[in-house]
Amino acid sequence: MAQSYKSLKEDFVSNLSGGAVWEINYVTAVAPAAVLLWSALQSRRDFFVNYGPTAFTIDFLLNVGAILAATTIYSSAPIALNTLLILPAVLLHIPTIWSRSRPKKYSHPTVANGRSEGKRGQDSSESLPERPFITHYRGSMMVVTCVAILAVDFRVFPRRFAKVETWGTSLMDMGVGSFVFAAGLASARPVLKAGADGKATSIGPSLLAAARHSLPLLLLGFIRLYSVKGLDYAEHVSEYGVHWNFFFTLALLPPFTAIVQILPQSLFSVHSIALAATLVYQAVLDTTSLKAYVLTAPRDNLLSQNREGLSSFIGYFGIFLVGQAVGLDILPRKTPATVALVSGLSPKQQILTRLVVWSAWFSVLLCLAISYRTFGLQVSRRLANLPYMLWVSTFNCAQLALFCAIEALMFPGLYSATDQRIETRRCKHATSQVLGAFNANGLAIFLLANLMTGLVNLSTNTLQANRAKAMVTLFLYTLALASIATSLYAKKIKIKL
Repeated sequence: MAQSYKSLKEDFVSNLSGGAVWEINYVTAVAPAAVLLWSALQSRRDFFVNYGPTAFTIDFLLNVGAILAATTIYSSAPIALNTLLILPAVLLHIPTIWSRSRPKKYSHPTVANGRSEGKRGQDSSESLPERPFITHYRGSMMVVTCVAILAVDFRVFPRRFAKVETWGTSLMDMGVGSFVFAAGLASARPVLKAGADGKATSIGPSLLAAARHSLPLLLLGFIRLYSVKGLDYAEHVSEYGVHWNFFFTLALLPPFTAIVQILPQSLFSVHSIALAATLVYQAVLDTTSLKAYVLTAPRDNLLSQNREGLSSFIGYFGIFLVGQAVGLDILPRKTPATVALVSGLSPKQQILTRLVVWSAWFSVLLCLAISYRTFGLQVSRRLANLPYMLWVSTFNCAQLALFCAIEALMFPGLYSATDQRIETRRCKHATSQVLGAFNANGLAIFLLANLMTGLVNLSTNTLQANRAKAMVTLFLYTLALASIATSLYAKKIKIKL
């Protein structure tokens, strides 16, 4: 048994491009480490309560600057960077560990103008709660995405982090899948609200609402297509195809998801549909000429010119559905007794337990898929095949579990309020404004990042830029994005695309 486990582990590592998967984990662990230090400063010192220029600067340096450093100047020493972030957080936490006083548990209602607010506002048990750890996860993912799309054009960004051609794994391969997973996670909230309101799901209204979400994305896709072709901007055709781009993939997700929502959930869970779709897709890849067609066919017509984007959509659709399934599981305020994994745990502990189970489940499936002793499949972002879907799902569930654990440690009792206004204040206190800003207007900020990336590339020879120029450019670029996002967030402006 020990020998077979060792062999399975060796297959897992070797199939995911040697030690590349572990390096990706170390680099992406910088985001939770930064949130850990931010949380320690906030929960122990209330450092970000008065949010002025100093607080914004520290918030930006921790949650954006650390990610920028991890993917550039600290790319060869991510463990050292993680240590520099985690150690101060531990030191801040030590007095709490050794003293009799416990961390702030929000055991009493907030008092304003001399009166308790415990009896005012909507009952928090009747609404979907805010989840700061999900905000931190989605915000960090967006920061990594925005950093990478420009940094990849500079030599300071390691080539091993860039997207692979066909087989293997890299940081940017994970990034594009994580973007879709996070979108699926967010899509669970309106589904839960509709169910709580007792609204019946029918195909007509669902497809109409999906079309309204898809049209802006289709427009963005065509704008990107014509701007890239018109400006003769450098592009990698084998990524999605000659005309296809990521916005077209995003635009197709809402109508297909709307069809899934009308299926009886008692018979077809979102999670099972995601696995079934990608299993069938993988079987078709392995038993027909589809794989050879996608990878080697001549581009002699419109279909063959865009075969990567059309084929990979199935895998991205599976990732989106997995994200939605996880969201449907962890967003509700209370875990039903019928699906509670361990009795006697608090709601937050139940959420953390379920995220660990999700991570373990996809990890086991991934090991089985890529092991040479079972199926021997290889991860391919270009095909968005079954191992790619499982790899992305495993990573994102594990990241969510890590952010959830940090929140449980630093902000215990966050959801114990009986008044929604008090709970909203507590969640705001436990949420980074920079990450909250990237999360609130994620797609708009992503579009702005693409525009700024194009401007930088048209005005600067990025490949010839030295390290100092590259870092100054990237720092100013991320600072501009963070400033704009935070300004919109402070003014409660949400741009829906």
